[in-house]
Amino acid sequence: MTPVNYYELLGVSREASAEEIKKAFRRKARETHPDVNDGHGTEEIFKRINEAYEVLSDPQKREHYDRFGTADPRAGAGYGPDFGGDFIDMNDLFSVFFGGASGRTAGRVNLEGRDVRAQVTITLETAAAGGQREVTISHPMTCGTCDGGGAAEGGMAQACPTCGGTGQKRTHRRTILGVMETQTPCDRCGTTGVVIDRPCSACAGQGRVNGTETIRVTVPSGAPDGYTLRVPGKGEAGVRRARPGDLLVTVRILPHEFLHREGNDLHAMAAINIAQAALGGEIVVPGLGEDVSVEFRGGVHAGDTVRMRGRGMPRIDGGAGDFVVHLDVVVPKKLTKRQKELIAELGESFGTGRTGSDRTPLSKLKDWLGG
Repeated sequence: MTPVNYYELLGVSREASAEEIKKAFRRKARETHPDVNDGHGTEEIFKRINEAYEVLSDPQKREHYDRFGTADPRAGAGYGPDFGGDFIDMNDLFSVFFGGASGRTAGRVNLEGRDVRAQVTITLETAAAGGQREVTISHPMTCGTCDGGGAAEGGMAQACPTCGGTGQKRTHRRTILGVMETQTPCDRCGTTGVVIDRPCSACAGQGRVNGTETIRVTVPSGAPDGYTLRVPGKGEAGVRRARPGDLLVTVRILPHEFLHREGNDLHAMAAINIAQAALGGEIVVPGLGEDVSVEFRGGVHAGDTVRMRGRGMPRIDGGAGDFVVHLDVVVPKKLTKRQKELIAELGESFGTGRTGSDRTPLSKLKDWLGG
């Protein structure tokens, strides 16, 4: 071959890094490969690009080329008789055209319909009771004109004669590396492997058209936030009656004004006064759809809880969680004259700085309040 400037051939500078050289080679190889460019002299250019990359991608050969201006080992020392060999790493060459290692080819298009995702928003009350909701989605649906077959009246589907029903065209070309087989997507059948002699005019032979559909879904009692409902066969329609996808509906639950959910337990906050905290009592707390009566003993401190077993959220698999009431002892900021007198008297009855009394402050409070 006539000596050429390898750097100019790849379009890089003499200071180019190994990565820059590799990217330049891939770009040039795509442009000049005989399978994609049948112009005059393309094969010769492609051969020289391979030669340039084989030299410049090897540090020792590149150093020899930079020093002597040629890849010929006879122009200097340092290379054995096995200099030359294959022009490039086969994995590099295949990655240029197939996107990966040797032997990897493009696959047939998936004819099955994809899953469709949607979302419904419900209240905590609905999550507890369960119920139905409607979901409207836009997606490919079965063509009503051809009933999903893709063929017009009198038409029929048959194996693609170009690719033999494989969806891939095989091409054999003789190159400097020998006979190379390449596989490319069949443009006649769109990689489906099937052609229709008289395609349906409504769906262009696909067997499906874009449409909008409203579907009713059932939310089970006790569904947690983020719960996913699967409706089989209600996703995208498959191409020409291939298996349809599913509809996946995510359940989102709105925050409640008074209740907080943790798993299957419901939590509520209730305020009580100092007398109730000391003596105990019964209060009414807002629940799911109805009020809940809560009893508690005396001697309550702020932050104490009352747990009511089985009064929380229903479980999908049966049973229910608990209803947990968090008690908050509220001390009034404003008092009447009489209330101040009573509390002062109460304080005096407890005494100050006394320890080891046989009677507790709580028992004294009960005596005082009792008369």
